[in-house]
Amino acid sequence: MYTGPVEDRLAIRERIETYSHAVFLHDADLWISNWAEDGVWHLPSIGIDISGRANIRAAWEQAMSAYSMAGFFAVPGAIEVSGDTATARSYTQEILVTTDGALRKIVGAYDDALVKRDGAWLFARRSYNVLHDEKA
Repeated sequence: MYTGPVEDRLAIRERIETYSHAVFLHDADLWISNWAEDGVWHLPSIGIDISGRANIRAAWEQAMSAYSMAGFFAVPGAIEVSGDTATARSYTQEILVTTDGALRKIVGAYDDALVKRDGAWLFARRSYNVLHDEKA
């Protein structure tokens, strides 16, 4: 479940945490900085792949515009490093408040492929699966 150099696994964990922090802040610049330029965001629950930083950012900004508050918590379940590539699985909990005040709670999982470029670990592919979606 956890293999490879501890320093790389820590850097990947920090990447996952930076991603979460950016969601809380609604900070598109910080959020997109977690992605490789040629990254792919795979969203099987809605049947789409979004490729490239510019397209990923635009999709995220559109999605986030529906929420006045977004709490995003991620806990890694596995990180496996092999040279300059890695895979990870994270479990997520989202607490979202829409712009009209409705509450939504989502439990999900990210399956990730990461690459190390210029010393930084970045998401090359994030595949997000919704495990539970509750609208209050």
